[in-house]
Amino acid sequence: MAKNNKEEKDLKEQEAPEVMEQETEEVQEEVQDERSEVEILEDQLQVEKDKFLRLFAEFENFKRRTAKERMELFKTAGEGVLRDMLPVLDDFDRAMIEINKSEDEDLITGVKLISGKLRTTLVGKGLEEFDVRAGDTFNADIHEAITQIPAPNDDMKGKVVDVIEKGYKLGDKIIRFPKVVIGQ
Repeated sequence: MAKNNKEEKDLKEQEAPEVMEQETEEVQEEVQDERSEVEILEDQLQVEKDKFLRLFAEFENFKRRTAKERMELFKTAGEGVLRDMLPVLDDFDRAMIEINKSEDEDLITGVKLISGKLRTTLVGKGLEEFDVRAGDTFNADIHEAITQIPAPNDDMKGKVVDVIEKGYKLGDKIIRFPKVVIGQ
């Protein structure tokens, strides 16, 4: 029996390192599983943070863009109405030419007052008149050429000879190009 106890003890001592190795491996696997779970969760967290930052940046860009569009809309909100009023201004200019031929001072004064109020109101809304005169250099970006005529002299070639219709702009935007005749 003593011999059997010794053999059992020897067997247990031989098995003990193997059992300890297995237990150590199992503990290491659990630690690796835990570590890999933590790493997976950290990776997922990083991905979600990245998504959040991109979404936040996109939202900020959207806010800026809509604010800019809103400002542009406010600046040009009355563009249609102002564009429709331009023929009325042209009619006042033509009327003033004919009324100035008249000798009725009250009529001239009355029409000048009405024309002045209309122009003041439209200027208050942001309407600006183009300052184009005969002799200015023709620029296709800001002038609309109606026709070309032979230049009265060599200095007038490629220049504005006559202004048929005034041009107007609203802020920086041209709402009607001045119609001009250019020298050829």
